[in-house]
Amino acid sequence: MNSNYQLPPATRIGHVHLKVSNLQRALDFYAGLLGFELVTTYGEEAAFISAGGYHHHIGLNTWQSKGGKPAPKNTAGLFHTAILYPTRKDLARILQRLLDANYPISGFADHGVSEAIYLDDPDENGVELYWDRPKELWPTDDKGRIVMYTRTLDVQGLLHELKSL
Repeated sequence: MNSNYQLPPATRIGHVHLKVSNLQRALDFYAGLLGFELVTTYGEEAAFISAGGYHHHIGLNTWQSKGGKPAPKNTAGLFHTAILYPTRKDLARILQRLLDANYPISGFADHGVSEAIYLDDPDENGVELYWDRPKELWPTDDKGRIVMYTRTLDVQGLLHELKSL
């Protein structure tokens, strides 16, 4: 195998497909709370949702998981689905929406390159809501390599973004 191969720079992860135990409950979370658009359904077993008119960013299905229990946290599997918001103000808006809905938030972090909010969906799948700082602000070491870290997020500073609406 050629060890020099690299993905083309424009490559992106197109979508994630999640097994859920209750399709309507998952739609209530992803579409109702987070604001994804419902693109289509496959009967009562699957739904495809997106942002901005894409065919789908997230697939939700109950094909193998209807009525099932969440996967144990200490087993291999998906750690979280990360949803990238275009601006810090957009991240502040969803944070305020979560707070207004009294939805449980499991954590907040400043990673240097990004700011993030962590929560679980109704099936206990991890979800990260985040925005990336502009690339020129990413922390680097003396060799120019990105230095990521986990520090306390300034939640009040994030919410202050909403004052200028």
